[in-house]
Amino acid sequence: MATVPLGTHFNHCCRLETTKFPRNYRKSKRYSLCYSRKGTFMVKNGAKSCKFRPSFDCRVLSTTVRASSNTSSSDTALLDAAVSDDVIFRETFPLQRIEKVEGKILIRLDKGKDEENWQLTIGCNLPGKWVLHWGVNYENDIDSEWDQPPVDMIPLNSITIKDYAIETRLTKSSIVTEEDLIYEVKIDFNTKSSIAAINFVLKDEETGSWYQYRGRDFKVPLVNFSYDDGNTVGTKQGFATWPGTSGQSSGMMLKSENSISEGENESGNLKEFYEEHSIVKETLIENSMNIYIKRSSEASNNEVHMETDIPGDVIVHWGVCKDDNKKWEIPSGQYPDNTSVFKNKALRTQLQQKESENGSYGVFPLDKETAGFLFVLKLQDNTWINNKGNDFHIPIPNKNTIENPQNNISKSSETDPEEVAAAYTDEIIDEIRHLVTGISSTSNRKTKSKEAQEIILQEIEKLAAEAYSIYRSSVQSSPENIEGFKAVDVEPPVKVTSATGSGFEILFQGFNWESNKSGRWYMELQEKVEELASLGFTVVWLPPPTESISPEGYMPRDLYNLNSRYGNVEELKALVKKFHQVGIRVLGDAVINHRCAHYQNQNGVWNIFGGLLNWDDRAVVADDPHFQGRGNKSSGDNFHAAPNIDHSQEFVRKDLGEWLCWLRKEIGYDGWRLDYVRGFWGGYVKEYMETSKPYFSVGEYWDSLSYTYGEMDHNQDAHRQRIVDWINATNGSAGAFDVTTKGILHSAIERCEYWRLSDSNGKPPGVLGWWPSRAVTFIENHDTGSTQGHWRFPGGKEMQGYVYILTHPGTPSVFYDHMFSRYKSEISTLISIRSRNKIQCRSTVEIVKADRDVYAAVIDKKVVMKIGPGHYEPNGDWKMAAQGNDYKVWEAS
Repeated sequence: MATVPLGTHFNHCCRLETTKFPRNYRKSKRYSLCYSRKGTFMVKNGAKSCKFRPSFDCRVLSTTVRASSNTSSSDTALLDAAVSDDVIFRETFPLQRIEKVEGKILIRLDKGKDEENWQLTIGCNLPGKWVLHWGVNYENDIDSEWDQPPVDMIPLNSITIKDYAIETRLTKSSIVTEEDLIYEVKIDFNTKSSIAAINFVLKDEETGSWYQYRGRDFKVPLVNFSYDDGNTVGTKQGFATWPGTSGQSSGMMLKSENSISEGENESGNLKEFYEEHSIVKETLIENSMNIYIKRSSEASNNEVHMETDIPGDVIVHWGVCKDDNKKWEIPSGQYPDNTSVFKNKALRTQLQQKESENGSYGVFPLDKETAGFLFVLKLQDNTWINNKGNDFHIPIPNKNTIENPQNNISKSSETDPEEVAAAYTDEIIDEIRHLVTGISSTSNRKTKSKEAQEIILQEIEKLAAEAYSIYRSSVQSSPENIEGFKAVDVEPPVKVTSATGSGFEILFQGFNWESNKSGRWYMELQEKVEELASLGFTVVWLPPPTESISPEGYMPRDLYNLNSRYGNVEELKALVKKFHQVGIRVLGDAVINHRCAHYQNQNGVWNIFGGLLNWDDRAVVADDPHFQGRGNKSSGDNFHAAPNIDHSQEFVRKDLGEWLCWLRKEIGYDGWRLDYVRGFWGGYVKEYMETSKPYFSVGEYWDSLSYTYGEMDHNQDAHRQRIVDWINATNGSAGAFDVTTKGILHSAIERCEYWRLSDSNGKPPGVLGWWPSRAVTFIENHDTGSTQGHWRFPGGKEMQGYVYILTHPGTPSVFYDHMFSRYKSEISTLISIRSRNKIQCRSTVEIVKADRDVYAAVIDKKVVMKIGPGHYEPNGDWKMAAQGNDYKVWEAS
């Protein structure tokens, strides 16, 4: 599901992203709560969010669906193949659209029964299972992390979260009607206490989503406003009312700031206030579209029949193509009623409303020269629905196919999908076998140079990616490992592909969310370089290097200006050089989905860029209304806080390719961590990788796992399939963070449901179970952990997560905060075990136990591991290598 972020680009200086948390979707309705993530969301005095059009990820499934045999002109339900022999093609497309519900978070501070006792009320006017996650700061400790409040300040029925937070469920306000429904919680406190501020975020348990303020926790100061760090509320006192019965004041009216006399409603610097912060809760509505092609009365022509259950007006933007290039053309001949020409490039036809039920239908006549029918849908709220960022394409069966129409209607029942895939991939696999045999032979190993072996291995990777691509396009099912040849036990060369490095990489994330605050992070990290090398890390991921509107670097503006909050360009060069001296490769954090503008256009919109890449609004996608871009439609999900770059523009790709090459040469980066790759097509990433030739690259493709009635589904194939599809779009030139594995580890460990760690085929359930050489596994990063804590790993159980990722295939990533913590020694031991047993991204896993309270696996027949409180001991000659809280690791004796 594509989640639409809240807010807009205010004064060209904010970063707001698609939600990246596990969401508890209901089966019939799915919700997401929009919030800001990275950077600073500049909301002045509780300003409202703007309205915008959501983006969609409409997945097309090649399935055969039986439909109604009703063929009346007023209700064009699909013909049943058994009724009409004229139907030569039929397909059902699932569609998704988002309905938004706008509401408010309400924050009110007022004096209680006397000058010393005050009350903070936090509410929300949207239905949901709302929970307030909160803590306090004490005086002289304002900038530290949260602490728990005094016991007498905690409302009844609250629960403690470790030693730093409280969770209190919001309940219905007793003073409002159902029409003015408010969920609220009240926190009483004494001004004579040593509490300096109350911090909170709001969580909806139905979705698992959180809401913050300006990318940070809400902060209500109780002493003064001098330390405002951008997320402080209550800086405006004014005339406002807490919603009451039928919209009346309900006796909670606040006075105008000018009417507050000296000492009235004040306690020191504390003043009453009331603020509203807009919130958007989205409902994912699932619809469908049925299409069949029918031979018309004229033998040489065909008709495309379309129907959908989407309510309201639906306009079809359509055209035809004459061959396989899918180039839009306006067809000749008759058009349906309610059709108009759009810019001489396409036709617009409004579907006719059904008489008997919701939905609409249309019939589109096609001439004999038509090879394909192209279209997208536009709804009455100006929402566009396409096919995963591409136009819908319906191939028109040729003459041979028409003579056997049942082949199209029920082909899945007559043809084994695996046989279809094998027919396409046999030649490729034969070539892979040939290459493997060549490189593995003893004589060849002696005569071939390391460079020649490297070229052969690279070719194998490309062929494997090609075979997988054909397989995925031919078979709509879970990918399986191709059998028929075995991996060769060959010591890998220094480099295999841009995606996987040597295959033995261990990645270290060299920063957290607070690293920018010192202004000298590059210098501080230099002091740890030798230690990181001694610990066994081979690759380090550094923060975004460019000048940025947000201090964390994720709102870049001038891409060639490398003086950032982490240090200047010379310090960055020195740091990279020192890493290279100890044999550690360096990844740059490349933020190329969006870019903050330098100037406004004639309409006051920030979409004109400066610096060396002085683009105009042609570089901005056209389907984000906030920035009035003149580019093409976005090829992915829009990020509404800054102009989304249109990568389909040749000059944009050329400039970004040159910039990446410049960073490789000027700074010495060895590869990339690619930010927010959901925003643009993976094919563009392939081009950037081919241009910049990185040693290692990984994309941040992050979306929601699947939940039913608040419970995580065991089968997460759809989630990992989306990640695998993106990797495949890059032609395997980049790996991706294995968000699927992280999410499943959360539920397995937190709920003691270790059976989740084996999928229906007895394999690891994440991306590493399908395409391990492209899976970068992790349990925490600067977004999920650190001071943001958006999706923290179950507290106190982090080592179980590291035991899993550091013993399994894929490329494991260790977070800075964990490495330099009490876990340092244990993580170091696990890295040593991985290194000396030569576990790599393609290692084999045999899951030997996946029960309620224990998971155990054998890796490469060299290492055995178990996590969970349950009992497991391996049979055979194994020696203990590591053990800790609910985990053990053995090595072969």
